[in-house]
Amino acid sequence: MRPTALVTGGSRGMGRAIVEELRSTHEVVGTYRSRQCAGMLEYDAGDPGSGARLVELLRERFAGIDLLVNNAAMAPGERRDILEATRESFDEILAANLRGPYFLTQEIARWMLERGSGRIVFIGSISSFTASTNRGDYCMGKAGLSMAVKLFAARLGPHGIPVFEIQPGIVRTDMIAPVAAMYEAKIADGLLPQRRMGEPEDVAKVVRAIADGKLDYCTGQVIHADGGFHLRSL
Repeated sequence: MRPTALVTGGSRGMGRAIVEELRSTHEVVGTYRSRQCAGMLEYDAGDPGSGARLVELLRERFAGIDLLVNNAAMAPGERRDILEATRESFDEILAANLRGPYFLTQEIARWMLERGSGRIVFIGSISSFTASTNRGDYCMGKAGLSMAVKLFAARLGPHGIPVFEIQPGIVRTDMIAPVAAMYEAKIADGLLPQRRMGEPEDVAKVVRAIADGKLDYCTGQVIHADGGFHLRSL
């Protein structure tokens, strides 16, 4: 029997690439929020009850989840300076990007403990350590997600369930499409040691390594899929 992978936000961007990368070895369940996709399940990370409903459906269909990839996330509807940012945007972003994956992971982790195995991946961002003052809510959510990785890694490590964070950098997805030209110019000017924008497949390949068990003794690790953005150099 093939192992089962759950990839949230699997209908587009990095999530879609991860779904396609895993199909050859896993029974892959992707989720969508607003863009319905055949064969995928509906899941709204910002809805407190959506995760529980998703897990209930999964328990009806599968013996267990072998790999959870927390990929679903949203960007602010409007980039605003932190002195002008709204509480509504802050609440919406943190609900979807932090609270949602935190409690979905809680549900799936309990299930994994019942079976005594599993792997968990959080798709974070360079925004967890990079200050963007025109989207502070997004940065705060991703910074919190980094701590969630540490917490779950520490809690689940003794049970043989490794937890990882992948921190993508500037990746060509719908989320950055409105500012892609700006990023391309900065990359050409030396923003990244590897002088190209990331592609969704670059992130999917890292998930592949985790899914194949290549990093099982590395729980809690942060893997930078950012073209070297995280490096400091003089």
